Amino acid sequence: MDSKEINKLIQENKGKNLQTKEISDGYHTFEELYTHRIYLFAVLCNTYADISWKSKKHYDEENEPMYNDSFIAGINTPLGEATYHVKLKYWDLFKVKELERAPKYDGYTPNDVLKRLLSLK
Repeated sequence: MDSKEINKLIQENKGKNLQTKEISDGYHTFEELYTHRIYLFAVLCNTYADISWKSKKHYDEENEPMYNDSFIAGINTPLGEATYHVKLKYWDLFKVKELERAPKYDGYTPNDVLKRLLSLK
């Protein structure tokens, strides 16, 4: 099933008790994929702990409170920061320094995050 078909099914089932986390491509659910992303990012941040951080607050108070009981985890790559919002229940997976506030968002895109992560090689 391609992404257009999946998105169509999601739209058709809005309000019908469909849980996004339960949607599957036949191999993995969204919940499994997000959990894998969190663990992989935690390992990366912990490996590069000297350039990684976590924060429960955004840079500016205008964007408070944090999204859905989450925090921001980030790593300072040669090309700039790469960050993800992560549920608070995963806070202890990230063995990195805690910042009072996350650094200012520089407008990067999801594609920029991929490039920035690859710049760590």
